[in-house]
Amino acid sequence: MTAVPLIVKLLSSSVSVANRAGKIVRDVMSKGELGIVEKGKDDFQTEADRSAQRCIIASLSTQYPKLNIIGEEDSLDTVDEVPSDWIVIDSDKDVLSLECPPSLQDIKEEDIVVWVDPLDGTSEYTQGALMLKRDPWERWKMYLTHPFISIKWYLSLLQSNYGFLEHVTVLIGISVNEKPVAGVIHQPYYKTLIGGENKLGRTIWGLQDTGVGGFTPAPPPDALVITTTRSHSNPLVEKALQVMNANQILRVGGAGYKVLQLLEGVASVYVFASSGCKKWDTCAPEAILSAAGGKLTDVLGNFYKYGASESRPNKTGVLAAVNNDLHSYALSKIPQELKDTLSKK
Repeated sequence: MTAVPLIVKLLSSSVSVANRAGKIVRDVMSKGELGIVEKGKDDFQTEADRSAQRCIIASLSTQYPKLNIIGEEDSLDTVDEVPSDWIVIDSDKDVLSLECPPSLQDIKEEDIVVWVDPLDGTSEYTQGALMLKRDPWERWKMYLTHPFISIKWYLSLLQSNYGFLEHVTVLIGISVNEKPVAGVIHQPYYKTLIGGENKLGRTIWGLQDTGVGGFTPAPPPDALVITTTRSHSNPLVEKALQVMNANQILRVGGAGYKVLQLLEGVASVYVFASSGCKKWDTCAPEAILSAAGGKLTDVLGNFYKYGASESRPNKTGVLAAVNNDLHSYALSKIPQELKDTLSKK
């Protein structure tokens, strides 16, 4: 029997690990103790972030000890023991059966950098948790438990809906020679009906020169629909949106979810003219989008590099589309003045 190439094995492992991390995210929510801490302005971390990352890093490190794994929650002591049922050594059988591209067949563990965002869309996760508390007094008690959350933010939730949780994703991106070549996006709260029963969660993966799995990509909408941030806007972001002359602008959470909107045919282009995203936000989405024939760059049109020594922030924003023509169109609409301003930041 022919040995399965490392990249295919790692992707198959990552699919199984992402599924387990997604269950951890749901378990933390169901227990009701989110353990929120504030890392910076509008930058929160929950127990779900911490636990899901420990699960992912411990599982992949056990199977692939020479991998360079970079997680968003880099302050965590990843050598801490984790529960045995968090160590996932299973592989996804569908991914294992893939034919590996020739260019990736001889890759070694030392050549790979894995970028992990254990919970992309933390703001939407915490807001979704608050909305699950139907009793207004229970919501208010949760707000009082986390006084760094502004009253304006809290009051805005009372007019929001439970759908925020579908914005939440688990991201595992695999890069080789600084380029994303494979990735996994898991949606812990995606709702689907299977055999007459409601099921939570779905996992989408992509592999360079092979395609995507977990669902079938859809063509873009006929009208120009842009997806962008709902919680990290600023004048520069808004200027980039205005020049697009879009028919509709969708404001949602999480880079992973925005790229899913492109792949599902909900949106045409993803525009974010700011430095808010990090490498762990975009590595997996870029790999999957590229495998589907799309393109993700900064707003200058340059690809980000995903080597271990690269800086974490994506300082010159994000511009993505489901195909090259839409990406070229969006890039042509961004004024040079805006590009210059962003590149100086």
